[in-house]
Amino acid sequence: MDRRSFLKRSARLGAGLTATAAAGCGSGETSHGETGKGAPAIHTAQRVRWRLVSSFPRSLDTIFGGAEHLAARLDALSARRFTLRVYPAGELVPAFQVMDAVEQGTVQVGHTASYYYTGKNPALAFDACVPFGFTSRLQTAWLEEGGGLELLRGLFADFGIINLPAGNTGAQMGGWFNRAVDRAADLRGLRMRIPGLGGEVMSRLGATVQQIPGGEIFQALERGTIDATEWVGPYDDEKLGIHKVARYYYYPGWWEPGPSLTYMVSRPAWNALSADQRAMFTAAARSSALIMQARYDQRNPAALDRLADSDIEIRPFSTDLMRAAADVTRDMLEEQARADVAYRKVYDAWTEARKAGFRWFRTAELAYANFAFNPS
Repeated sequence: MDRRSFLKRSARLGAGLTATAAAGCGSGETSHGETGKGAPAIHTAQRVRWRLVSSFPRSLDTIFGGAEHLAARLDALSARRFTLRVYPAGELVPAFQVMDAVEQGTVQVGHTASYYYTGKNPALAFDACVPFGFTSRLQTAWLEEGGGLELLRGLFADFGIINLPAGNTGAQMGGWFNRAVDRAADLRGLRMRIPGLGGEVMSRLGATVQQIPGGEIFQALERGTIDATEWVGPYDDEKLGIHKVARYYYYPGWWEPGPSLTYMVSRPAWNALSADQRAMFTAAARSSALIMQARYDQRNPAALDRLADSDIEIRPFSTDLMRAAADVTRDMLEEQARADVAYRKVYDAWTEARKAGFRWFRTAELAYANFAFNPS
C-alpha cells in the first residue's frame, strides 16, 4: 500500500471513529464515564456506559433486583463493554418521574410501571395491566407474540422512548385495610394508596385515592395518612412490614392480575447502539423478566405462610365488590375508547386478545386449577 492510499484510509477510519464517539461524548461523557444531563447515550466505538433509574427501592430485591439482573447480564454478554449503573427510587430521580427522566434525556433507561404515567396517555396502562385483564402469561403472550409490543411502541414513540418488557409479578394480592370491606359500599370514604386504572375504579366506587412510593407506604399507614394500600404480594408486602400496621389482607388484586414492568429506553440512546448492542440489551431484558417472575412464584408461598401465622386476617373480596368493580371497569374503558381514537385502536386489539386468551385458559387451565388447587 502506498503512502497516499494509507493516509486516505486512515482519514476515513478516523472520521468514522470520531462520529461514533461523538454520539456519546458530545452529550456529556467525562473521562470517568459519567453522563451529563441531556445525554442520549454514553459510548465510544468499543464501550457503552448507561444509567438506569428505577421506581422501586433497593430493599425490594425482587422488583429492583430485576434491574440489577439486567445490568449483570449486559456486563457478561458484552465482556464488560456495555455497563449499566442502576439507581433505586429517589437516589437520582423520584419514583414517579422515571419516564420524565428518560424522555428528557437525563438518563438512558427507566425501570418502572407504565400505569404510573396514564396522565401522559391513558392507553399506557395496557403496557402494564388493566383491571380484570390479562394474567401474567397472557400479558406476555400479547406483548411478545400478539402484536401488543409493536402497538404500544407507537404510543411511546411520542415521548422518544423504546419500551421493552421488564418482568411480571403474577396475580397480586388485593391489599391491606385497617377496616373490613365486605361490600362495595364499604369503600366509600376509604383513603387508599393505589395507582393506575385500579385507582380510578376505586375512586369511582367512592374511595379517596393517593399515589405514594413503595418506600413510604409503611409510614403512611402507621401515621393514619391512608386507611388502605395495595402493593404487590406476600414477599414484598412482608418486606415493607405492612402486616404490622394493617389487620386485613384481601385477595385477589383484580386491578393487577398480571402486571408487567417496563424498561423505558431513550430512543436517541437506542438508535446510537450497534445492532449487536441492541441484541444484547434485548436478551438481557428478557432474562431479567424471566427471573423476576420465577423469584415471585418461588418466594410468595413461604411468605404467605409466615403472614398467615401473624396477627392478621386474610380474606377474599366479596362477589358484590368484585362485580361492582368489574362493571365500573367496563364502563370506564368504553368511555375512554369512545373519546379517543388512538386509545380505541389499542383497546380493540387488547379486547380481542383477552376474549381468545380467556376462552383457552377457561378450557384447560381453569379446569385443572379448580380441581388441583383446592385442598382435598
